[in-house]
Amino acid sequence: MIDRRVSKEEFLALALRNPVNAAILDELHRLALPDAWLVSGCLVQTVWNVLTGRPIDHGIADYDVFYFDPDTSWEAEDAVIRNVSARLGHLGVKIETRNQARVHLWYPAKHGLPYPPLTCSTGGIDRFLTQNTQIGVRCANNGYEVYAPHGFDDFGGLIARPNPGPNFSTASYAAKAARWKALWPEIMVIAAE
Repeated sequence: MIDRRVSKEEFLALALRNPVNAAILDELHRLALPDAWLVSGCLVQTVWNVLTGRPIDHGIADYDVFYFDPDTSWEAEDAVIRNVSARLGHLGVKIETRNQARVHLWYPAKHGLPYPPLTCSTGGIDRFLTQNTQIGVRCANNGYEVYAPHGFDDFGGLIARPNPGPNFSTASYAAKAARWKALWPEIMVIAAE
């Protein structure tokens, strides 16, 4: 296990070593989607890869983009998904773009758990299955804004920690943690209680 403290500035510098993260952030800024963030695993796993000396994109299954548009129609979200895909298709990676204003419409049927409506994109970050993936980055005023409600210690310490809450699933957490442990044996997985 690696045990080191990572500041917000260092986290951001490490996450931006992945050129895909940087390209997505730049394009999101140009698109000016409302309340848009690059979130979760693509950021954390890039940091893990740098700290463990792995290829920068090792184990990254997809790149998650959150935005918040009060138009909750599928047609509006689909248009954004298609636009983001068209503008970033040259990167050759899977990008999952989701309007956080719509999640409550499909989440209960897909996961069998409640999901009250959100009021902003960071509300979706707050509900992630694991605390170590509760992270978002976006372009803001000549730099970047970082949202990390639990700070940065778990990122530098390579710690996977459950985020207990109304939509927590022990089985989903176990599956995610097992996948991560196989890809990054150095991580410490905190058991769900």
